[in-house]
Amino acid sequence: MSINPVNWFEIPVNDLSKAKLFYESILGVELVENEMGPNKMAWFPMEQNGAGATGTLIHGDGHTPSLAGTIVYLSVDNIEATLGKINNAGGKTLVPKTDIGEHGFFAHFEDCEGNRVALHEYPK
Repeated sequence: MSINPVNWFEIPVNDLSKAKLFYESILGVELVENEMGPNKMAWFPMEQNGAGATGTLIHGDGHTPSLAGTIVYLSVDNIEATLGKINNAGGKTLVPKTDIGEHGFFAHFEDCEGNRVALHEYPK
């Protein structure tokens, strides 16, 4: 069976409620709050056995927001519209919409917690 190697991601946050509202407003989805041991989480939508990866916002010891390190790419239909929502919701554009040829477009932003996160728009 051939699958993509990534199946889960965690975006560290200091203020789970604030970050949950931020991501819900920019992506138009509902995140579901959960607790696993000492960690508090807000899970992105997922489809059991579906293609691609999903993940969570996570608050707990050892989970520190950062502009350095691994970058998670979120799929969106329209990068420019999403960057507008990000900037209105307290985030900041770091790398504007950039053409990557046959692979579409990408952009980087800083979320409300200080994480570097990216957007990817497939070509239409």
